[in-house]
Amino acid sequence: MRVRRCAVVFLEPREEIGFDLQSLLSGGAGLRRSRRWLALAAHLEGEVELDADERELLGRFSPGEWSSAEALDAAPAAALARLLEVGLLIDEDAAHAAHRERDQTVRDGHWWPVSALLHRQARWHGVDGVADMEAKDMTTVSGLLDKLGAPPPPVHERVASEQRIALPEIAADEFDALLARRATCRNYDRERPLPQALFAHMLQRTFAAQAQLRTHDEAVFLKKHTPSAGGLHPTEAYLVVQNVEGVTPGLYHYHPIAHALEPLPAPDEALAAFALRALAGQHWFADAHVLAVLTPRYARCFWKYRHHAKAYRALVLDSGHLSQTLYLSATELGLGAFVTCAINEVDIERGFGLDPLLEGPLAVCGFGWRAAERRTAEFDPGAAVWSA
Repeated sequence: MRVRRCAVVFLEPREEIGFDLQSLLSGGAGLRRSRRWLALAAHLEGEVELDADERELLGRFSPGEWSSAEALDAAPAAALARLLEVGLLIDEDAAHAAHRERDQTVRDGHWWPVSALLHRQARWHGVDGVADMEAKDMTTVSGLLDKLGAPPPPVHERVASEQRIALPEIAADEFDALLARRATCRNYDRERPLPQALFAHMLQRTFAAQAQLRTHDEAVFLKKHTPSAGGLHPTEAYLVVQNVEGVTPGLYHYHPIAHALEPLPAPDEALAAFALRALAGQHWFADAHVLAVLTPRYARCFWKYRHHAKAYRALVLDSGHLSQTLYLSATELGLGAFVTCAINEVDIERGFGLDPLLEGPLAVCGFGWRAAERRTAEFDPGAAVWSA
């Protein structure tokens, strides 16, 4: 048997604090502090608690070189067996094939290790963020101030006001007016279908390839309306279509070269329930006519930026660029739009059949007709959308 350590694993000495009555009665602070060692691995869904023997044994193995028979003979049998069972050590036994395959996917993905761990550990599953905020009375500014105190000032002023160099103010043009109307929509018209032509227009502007550059038989680069690191455009759009004329409600993948929808199997629950779950309970977004899940294909980016410290950041920027284009396109077409990263990634992955080590959601955008009335407050200080 040959054994090696998994590709990406970090250890955290986590301290936990609990109430200790004996400490309180003896004049202490009434607190009990305990420390646990937790292993966080990029190919595993959850954290794994280790004892001292398991922690030390894990550190003896290389992630790249298979162990020798002598190293295995010297290893504590119980610790070795458990590390293999939980997938922190990788062997060639058929019983551990699933761990070995997932670990190999991480290796083949060319992740920078810290980014791989960040991405895996930050994913949500079954979270209702709205219910949590309501329970903590943090859905209003007053509630936030009461719980958190005052926020940092809106501007970081580096010099005294008399040292500033005033710049000329330019008269606003049509594009400035468009920018002024760009506001996050939290009120959508449930009854009014979105015309298919507007739906297609939004997808073509935001996600479609406007041109292709084929430098070699196997190297094709796309030109879109947004920038992307290396011109790679790895971010795909997976759609939840809820209310569009001529399009059956359901899940789709958008093909940016063919400018076409690829129908996908329906989720295991009603479409509206899936949309609400995907958005972690943000009901003010869940009524949007179309949801677009911004989903990077990691291999497309990491093909060039292998084990690169900035590659994951480039994927995050991709989603930001796409969401701003979607916002401006929707505004110009008279539609409302939103973007959020408070999403249940695991639920979305399962709904669309995504392998989270190969592609996974970073954010969800949406667009559709605004409702005639504001049921939910929107940030519109200039009254550019809603009249004062």
